[in-house]
Amino acid sequence: MTAAPSGPIPPKGSPVPTSLKASATSSTNPESVTSSVSKTSSSPRATPPPTAPRRSARPVSSDFLSDKATAAFIRRVLCAQHLADRGRNTPAPIHDLLPPLTSRNDVDLQLYALIAIIIKEFVQNWYAKITPDETFVAEIVQIIAHCTRALEQRLRKVDLESLLLDELPELLDAHVRAYRIAKNSVARPPVEANPREIYHSLWPLPALSPVPQPGHKSAQLQSDNESAYRQLLVQGVLALLLPTEDLENECLTALVGQLFSELVIGNLIVNRLSEPWLIWEGLIILTRVVRTRNSIEASERGNGGPGFDLKADSSKTPLTTSTHSLYIQGAFWSLIQWGFILVNSIRLLLSTIVLSRSLPPRSIPTFIHQGNPTSHDDRDEAYSPKTTEIHPQPVKVPIADFKFWSCVGNLLEMDARMPWTSGALSMAQWGALRGPGRLAGFDGMIDRLLSHHIQAYILDPARLPPLLRAVRGAVFPNNAPGASSLVPPSSDEQLGALRRRCASALLALVPKRVGRLYYGSSTWPWSTRSTSTRKSANSRSGPFKAGSNNTAHNTNSTGEEVARVRLTDEGKSVRDSHATLTPDSSKRQFGDTGVRPTEADGDDRADMCNEDEDEEENRILSEIETGILDVFSDPYCNKHLVYGILELILVRLMPELTEKGVIELWEERIS
Repeated sequence: MTAAPSGPIPPKGSPVPTSLKASATSSTNPESVTSSVSKTSSSPRATPPPTAPRRSARPVSSDFLSDKATAAFIRRVLCAQHLADRGRNTPAPIHDLLPPLTSRNDVDLQLYALIAIIIKEFVQNWYAKITPDETFVAEIVQIIAHCTRALEQRLRKVDLESLLLDELPELLDAHVRAYRIAKNSVARPPVEANPREIYHSLWPLPALSPVPQPGHKSAQLQSDNESAYRQLLVQGVLALLLPTEDLENECLTALVGQLFSELVIGNLIVNRLSEPWLIWEGLIILTRVVRTRNSIEASERGNGGPGFDLKADSSKTPLTTSTHSLYIQGAFWSLIQWGFILVNSIRLLLSTIVLSRSLPPRSIPTFIHQGNPTSHDDRDEAYSPKTTEIHPQPVKVPIADFKFWSCVGNLLEMDARMPWTSGALSMAQWGALRGPGRLAGFDGMIDRLLSHHIQAYILDPARLPPLLRAVRGAVFPNNAPGASSLVPPSSDEQLGALRRRCASALLALVPKRVGRLYYGSSTWPWSTRSTSTRKSANSRSGPFKAGSNNTAHNTNSTGEEVARVRLTDEGKSVRDSHATLTPDSSKRQFGDTGVRPTEADGDDRADMCNEDEDEEENRILSEIETGILDVFSDPYCNKHLVYGILELILVRLMPELTEKGVIELWEERIS
């Protein structure tokens, strides 16, 4: 058997020996293959050692996110009783082996992958040591499937537009206002005020009481209250969603409640989403997706446009062409381009008017009524309360009047930075809502058009499976808890670098001139020096330092005053060092002095302009850090926002939670 590697290659269709497969994957060079074969024939023990480290150094593959690998993983974990059919060429699909979770099979596949990971790591690890019976796992899957189907039926009755763009932004706006008030306390030294206590008094939440103090027993007391609050939330949800037979099984409801309250809500949602570094990483990923999409659209427009090619050909005119003819050519192509823009604008306006007139009104709910394909027996019927009360729903408002717009303006500090722009936008909003024709009023032309685009591009169910797949790949690499691709910073320096990188990503979304104009810089070239001399006195924030804590823990003074003092000190040192600073490019061109003998003053002005531009960019990034990113820098304050969002979603899905307590709901179901 040892002479097999040196023999001829077997014909096509015959089984290939394992040794040939290993040698073929080790190298593609013929000489190396020959040498490896000769070494194998002479000493057969020489081949195993290099293969072991090569396998360990191989990176984790992303094939576990494919649909085929995901289905195989779900079968191994949740369909152990069906493993006898593994010899079949075509295994049964997942939706034939497990109860459906929703009305879409692609969503069910990603949800079952997450459920399989949780059950494998936190249930089967200890339950398999007690008994090899798989009935208990099957019962848990049935309960989860029943809850998800009931949630989907309730979700069809929720106005997702108002929830995502009106009510949730209102919570975010309240968080931003409360955080800035808590940070900019009126207390002055030697009087000190705890920003967390101020924030908690503005947004009181029993689950986060008392405010934890480092090294004090209040931290453990607050953690216990938070755990009890999560248990109450889950028990209330189970009382409304579970069938009566499963609700009477105390062991089953206790285990399911513990899984959802601690693993899902506690670890995966609250503790992770409240971390500042994860929020900033999410913003970086979001900006990267937006820039990638914009670049793809720009490349597609540039490849096929005839005007682009003609404009490029017009720039390749010979040098002998007179200036007058070049001017006429440029004016001609500019006229053609403006003509195309005018025609396309008129076409877009007409198509928008025609489309808005054919769209259904927003006042009529367009729910998708389907048969219940997920029900298996009579006990799986959704619970409906005996009372026939009409639960209060939020009043529908025009999309132009959603809280989303005011939340964005408050987060960007538009009232303080661009008051005239804020006033002009408010006047335009008022005119569209209450002016002649009420174009943006409820069920108006603009309102229906905006609703149509939101349903088509934001609330499209086809976007949910890729999102769930990305979350699974980031949180559970290789379908197991491990080192996630999103690693928290290990020091304050890394946290500061992440914060600066997030600010740079946000600034890159807008044109450079727009960003400089919005943050108080002049876009005219001749006013650069005057801007640099004024910025130390008028700037609201300075460059971020990893060693300094520029968050809500600065209790001695307001954030604006601390940043102003820092910027004044650093600006003085930078101005003093300008006279001795010589760029490397000037040294390479004009010697060690970096100054041209005949034009020394002009070069000094150019160098100063470049340095001022770098300082200006750093100042703008510091403004973004302290103005936008700083509102998410405290995990305790972020938990208020996360729990507020969770409560709002549960109340909109289950309005019964606002009318009765958890004990009343359980007594009504069991009795």
